Amino acid sequence: MAKCEYCGKRVSFGIKISHSHRRSNRTWKPNVKRVKAIVDGSPKRVYACTRCLRSGKVTRAV
Repeated sequence: MAKCEYCGKRVSFGIKISHSHRRSNRTWKPNVKRVKAIVDGSPKRVYACTRCLRSGKVTRAV
């Protein structure tokens, strides 16, 4: 679910390092919203990240 249907942004993985330098795995999740957008001329519910919503890549259906 955590994937933007417009830019393809998805969960990324890395390593969390504490103050004592103990390392453990962690994830970064994109800020994905389920919005109603115009797709091929008709309104449809899609998952879009907030960066695509803000930049105008997604045309919202009202």
